[in-house]
Amino acid sequence: MGDAEVSNVVLVTVDSLRADAVGAYDEARHTPVIDGIADRGTVFDHAFATGNWTPFSFPSILASKDVFTGTGDIGVEGASTLAETLSDAELSTAGFNAANGFLTSHWGYDDGFDEFEPFVASVGSSIYSRYLATHPTVEAWIQLAASPLRRAGSWIRGETDDRPFLDTSRMFDVEHAATDFIEGVDAPFFLWIHYMDAHTPYVPAPRYIREVSSNWLGTHRMLHAHTRTGLGLEVDGRTLEELRTLYQAAVRQIDASIGRVLETLSAAGVEDDTAVVLAGDHGEEFQEHGHLAHYPKLYDELIHVPFVVDVPGSSGRRVDRQVGLDSIPPTVTDLLGVEAPTEWEGTSLAPTVRSGDEPADEPVVSVTVRGEDVTAQPIPRSLDDGELYVSVRDREWTYIENVDAGTTELYHRPSDPLQSNDRSADPSEKERAVVDRFAPLVEAHAESVRAGGTGGDDGDAGDDGNAGGEGGDESVDEDLNARLEALGYR
Repeated sequence: MGDAEVSNVVLVTVDSLRADAVGAYDEARHTPVIDGIADRGTVFDHAFATGNWTPFSFPSILASKDVFTGTGDIGVEGASTLAETLSDAELSTAGFNAANGFLTSHWGYDDGFDEFEPFVASVGSSIYSRYLATHPTVEAWIQLAASPLRRAGSWIRGETDDRPFLDTSRMFDVEHAATDFIEGVDAPFFLWIHYMDAHTPYVPAPRYIREVSSNWLGTHRMLHAHTRTGLGLEVDGRTLEELRTLYQAAVRQIDASIGRVLETLSAAGVEDDTAVVLAGDHGEEFQEHGHLAHYPKLYDELIHVPFVVDVPGSSGRRVDRQVGLDSIPPTVTDLLGVEAPTEWEGTSLAPTVRSGDEPADEPVVSVTVRGEDVTAQPIPRSLDDGELYVSVRDREWTYIENVDAGTTELYHRPSDPLQSNDRSADPSEKERAVVDRFAPLVEAHAESVRAGGTGGDDGDAGDDGNAGGEGGDESVDEDLNARLEALGYR
């Protein structure tokens, strides 16, 4: 290891966390812990994910590579991962994932971790837990029924009732594993924790619903919204607002958990030696473009994410230039004084965090794959599963191209933040110049991801395009299939 300002790094990733769900990006939001990290650290105002959902985004976060590059498949098997690089530099490494089935050893995400636990088996270990994971309304009723007793018990014990009665999101499994690791590890270390509470279904503890909605009957919003969506009824204005409230409550629940992890760093005496990096892996749609959750699209509600780096001793600042999440691995290695692999695609942002150097003003490229129907199941997860969409963003413009069909979209975000006015059909001279600048980047990226061939024909990771689909995938075990189905990925 070379000279470094910190000895340890904690990387916190939050599934489905859109930028405007965090107070540092939208002052109307209530996320005091994350906002505290942002106040102390560097906030990247225009940070973009490289894909619309976890398997398309995480190769950049943990391996600084574009999804599909070299293989045509999801995952990081065979790539030089961040954990491997740091482990080779003799750091202790641990990774704890709240049961996202796409972040498991099946796709290579355990590589380089001394301790790794995805908590997938615990979700599918009983009929009861599987049922609750896939029936959020039932879980909500149980939370509501138990809430008065829990609040009374907490009052008697002099405690705060900040925890859900049920933990089907595996938040506490992750939190406890992380705190145990911090308390027992000899520095230096790298710790990655991934939260799932902001992913559908949103079932936060009642106190957080009340906290973000100022409504002491807030839990009933959960019941009404989950009942309507569970029955396939129309998502009217009231239901949409309730879903947004539940989502924000789930984000606040994660926020509180992050706070307890930070308290453990302080209690262990390593707070001043530990950098904290926080990012969403992708966003979440609330019908901005006709759907809920995160189907294969490349608009800002799914691609614009929070990204904050807090290095003790560095000044707080905000950065206006756009950055991609593939910068996370080289930034972490740079902060720790470890040499980054040459094949990593991202650029370190440590000089920006340490001294305010402006990052390169380069566009960010994101991809997705879409079948004939945007909501079709199984959702595409390899290049073979549909048409390739590539987007390019700078601070003003978003350009999206269906590479296979040749169709394009162009949006000017400052004047059209919802990206509803497509300017590609009759572009002005200025808009044509933007297209001419971005189109070659799309072509080059498409060629790059296709250079490794298409996946799905070797019986290994490529076969997982239908994991959890009709008949399942024989290469994916029962627990993993159960968890993917619980998350809606049939």
